[in-house]
Amino acid sequence: MNNMKLKTITTGDVTIVYYVLGEGPAICLIPSTGRAVNDFFELAEELASKGFQVILPQPRGIGGSKGPLSGIDFHNFAADTIAAISAETDNVIVAGHAYGCWIARTVAADYPELVRGLVLIAAGSGKFPVELTNAIDCLTSLDTDRQERLAALRLAFFAPDSDPEAWLKGWHLDVKKAQRAARVATDPETWWHSGNAPILDLIALHDPFRPPSTYDDYISEFGERVTQMKCDKASHALPDEKPVQVAQHIFAWVETLR
Repeated sequence: MNNMKLKTITTGDVTIVYYVLGEGPAICLIPSTGRAVNDFFELAEELASKGFQVILPQPRGIGGSKGPLSGIDFHNFAADTIAAISAETDNVIVAGHAYGCWIARTVAADYPELVRGLVLIAAGSGKFPVELTNAIDCLTSLDTDRQERLAALRLAFFAPDSDPEAWLKGWHLDVKKAQRAARVATDPETWWHSGNAPILDLIALHDPFRPPSTYDDYISEFGERVTQMKCDKASHALPDEKPVQVAQHIFAWVETLR
């Protein structure tokens, strides 16, 4: 992506490396557990082609982003995100993928004056089977072989017709540990309300982290703030599996906010 700019912002003892692509209304993308923003590159291109400025901050511990990985919580990750956002704009749509949804919701809770919309991409339900957590552990372990890792990807992240090969790489064990510890360290009362912005809930129909019985969870919680859209032939790796469809849904929803 020749037009993508690589930038750096430093605040105190934290340095965040981030990419910027395109021009127009700003949207910030936050990746999943132990993953880099590189997973969003195709989606970013699609969004930029639809007239968005896409901001992609690397999580601390990945791709040159640096900062403490212990003694932190969701609000620290949210501050990292907002540092990159604030360097580019004062009005943004924040989109999180999987674990990134929690950070996006924390950004919306902590900085409501900046967030005009909140996109939840393959947000999980409140509770999910332990085998899905085990699959993530398998993928971030140095002791599992290729076939075990592919099986874990097919179980937890990819629909039957999707190719999981690319996700054999790109896992960051230390970052995953820090993110899990941050979840435990964060009081849900400080972020669960997710600010006051409109919400797009993008559901992948093969996502084991979001079974059909939980499809209306966010509508029940947040009422008319929520617009729900569904993506077929995709699982928990939704933005990587279906970047065109995800971009189309986001664009259509943003049009309703104008």
